[in-house]
Amino acid sequence: MPFIKRNEWIVGGALMLLPLFSNAQKVVRYDLYVQDTLVNYSGKERRAIAVNGQIPMPTLTFTEGDIAEIYVHNQLKENTALHWHGIFLPNREDGVPYLTQMPIEPGKTHKYTFPIIQNGTYWYHSHSGLQEQIGMHGSMVLKKKPDDKTFRKGIDDLPEVPLILSEWTDLKPENVHRMLHHADDWFAIKKGATQSYSEAIKAGHLKTKLKNEWKRMAAMDVSDVYYEQFQINGQHQSSFSQFKGGDKVRLRIANGGASTYFWLTYAGGKITVVGNDGNDVEPIEVDRLMIATAETYDVVITIPDDGIAYEFLATPEDRSDDTSVFFGKGKKQLTSRLPKLKYFEGMKMMNDMMKMDGSMHSMGMDMSLQTMDMNAVMYPEITGPPASKKKPTPKKADEHAHHTIDAGKANTSMPNEHSEHGASSTDLVTLNYGMLKAPHSTVLPKEAPVRELRFELTGNMNRYLWSMDNKVISEADKIKVKKGEVLRITLYNGSMMRHPMHLHGHDFRLINQHGDYSPLKNTMDIMPMETNVIEFEANAEGDWFFHCHILYHMMAGMGRIFSYEDQEPNPLIPNPKHAQRMLYADDRMFHAMGENDFASNGLDGMFSLQNTRWGLTTEWSVGYNKEHGYEVETHLGRYIGTMQWFMPFIGFDWRYRKMGHNEVEKNMFGQKNTKDDRALFSAGFVYTLPWMVQLQSEVYHDGTFRMQLMREDIPLTPRVRGGFMVNTDKEYMVDLRYILTRQLSARTHYDSDMGFGVGLVLKY
Repeated sequence: MPFIKRNEWIVGGALMLLPLFSNAQKVVRYDLYVQDTLVNYSGKERRAIAVNGQIPMPTLTFTEGDIAEIYVHNQLKENTALHWHGIFLPNREDGVPYLTQMPIEPGKTHKYTFPIIQNGTYWYHSHSGLQEQIGMHGSMVLKKKPDDKTFRKGIDDLPEVPLILSEWTDLKPENVHRMLHHADDWFAIKKGATQSYSEAIKAGHLKTKLKNEWKRMAAMDVSDVYYEQFQINGQHQSSFSQFKGGDKVRLRIANGGASTYFWLTYAGGKITVVGNDGNDVEPIEVDRLMIATAETYDVVITIPDDGIAYEFLATPEDRSDDTSVFFGKGKKQLTSRLPKLKYFEGMKMMNDMMKMDGSMHSMGMDMSLQTMDMNAVMYPEITGPPASKKKPTPKKADEHAHHTIDAGKANTSMPNEHSEHGASSTDLVTLNYGMLKAPHSTVLPKEAPVRELRFELTGNMNRYLWSMDNKVISEADKIKVKKGEVLRITLYNGSMMRHPMHLHGHDFRLINQHGDYSPLKNTMDIMPMETNVIEFEANAEGDWFFHCHILYHMMAGMGRIFSYEDQEPNPLIPNPKHAQRMLYADDRMFHAMGENDFASNGLDGMFSLQNTRWGLTTEWSVGYNKEHGYEVETHLGRYIGTMQWFMPFIGFDWRYRKMGHNEVEKNMFGQKNTKDDRALFSAGFVYTLPWMVQLQSEVYHDGTFRMQLMREDIPLTPRVRGGFMVNTDKEYMVDLRYILTRQLSARTHYDSDMGFGVGLVLKY
């Protein structure tokens, strides 16, 4: 019986009969105690969440045919819940708060029970808020029975090591989320990826930078967040010394990171991929592969020689650091580090791809399945070093054999990857989805009705909006599904970021050139400008989440809910309307940010409260004497369009300045512009012009009209920002600031009302 058919039969029948035959099956019980803890990964003690006293959470191991009985004891002071990623189970056991269950309240215990009807490498994590980022992720291993017809000798009987990849930030995840929504570039500063004008000039890419900002784009980015440390199994580096030369080892790898993609490379030679997202694939040898957030891969490595420990290296996509484990015992053989990305080459590519309206050119290419990695223009190991730098001589792997760990941190190129002119080497094999082939037919029932759906993945970095068809989860209706139909979904990524799209409760076929043997997956990486087609049979009733698995993209609203028609009410959701409001609260959340300049000529600052569509901003300027006066200006507006360059608003302007006897100012239109006890309502709009200049136009209730041009945070150097403002009231301002820390900057400015000032800016 084909695999898909087998799952359909079990999900449709055995789950409902579970109470009748559970006594005949092996019940495997785990008790998971969720507790607050403190960790220190970077010299600073920070809050984390541990389960059974450990981070990551314990590896849960089952054999196909078992019944899982998992008790989650919530000892936190906040709600929690656990999602079993990629597992086929009854909908009420899926672990999504307010969708499949109510959250587990503090001090409560919740039991998850489901039959194990599949095998492979999976993982589990919190689906409550941002808890996944601070420790709540762990591996799940579902073993085959030895008599399983799909048991593969030489693969399924190898010694195995579960590896779960993750990352750590010293910031509270809520602060990370807030900073992303306010386009704070502190993370780029920490990663050395600001792409400022001085760096552009140095790299010979001033024209590239100017064109980038002309098209109103943020700097090139491949990873949103700066992390203090990357980890495998909760450690930055570790060893498995029990293996010896000639041993083959199966690695069960899960990417439990909140937002990081990892490159995987191995110092001992080729990597043989034998599974993906819990499903077997025909073995294929590669030199490296990228594992998307939430994906799993099963790979086999060989320990070449005795007396040497070979490094298995995981490098985040932005190449800001790495993490590794060693296999074997003896002197350490390091694998070559991936060199820094050529961001300006990526920016140039992005300029060519993006139209002035924010949409993307087709460029005459039909891209899919990772077979054409547009980001390869940034990879020095593929295209050679930046033109501004001399080409380094590649080092052979054995030159590193006696080096310490720190010595291996050097940005050397991978051996045998460059031709004389830096061209791509045909010897470097990188995995893509087109290579994945299922060992059995994955064809869905041909008699089933097929329903076609299409979604465009949309969003922008400037306001951190992530959506599908420019609608976030709370703005879109649930997608009604009829049991037994086949859903064929075309996904096009119209944004400039990769998105790992995950479907709960089902595997889908990722259609590739292998046709009937297209691979089964539950998470798919889709790169910018790619179009991929997936399909799955609707064979498990319930409400199922489909979302981007970058944690901060999901929380921003990038997802949909598939809901089966005529399903029985979920007994774990006693008040569906209340639960829906709570579920939608994630992408409706407001994010606050404020700053104040304590300057020699007065105080000025702003406070902003924004969510997906709405923005409330208050700006103030307070002088130290009556001649300077004060001003407070407040706007409430709604952002329009995918790129959100246009925002109509209503506002209130309150000003005071002591003027001379009979002194009256006039604006550029000849209108009186007294600043003595001025309190006016207004209506207008803000529009983002090329070069990120904000055009603000408004009319006050007394008929006075004002226009203003302003640009803040012009990246002059990695840490120096410039800005200006000029308006039709004959006011102007220029400023420079030097970013000292995440929350503190030194600033000097000249204001036509306040004069010259220097001070410190506190951001909060």
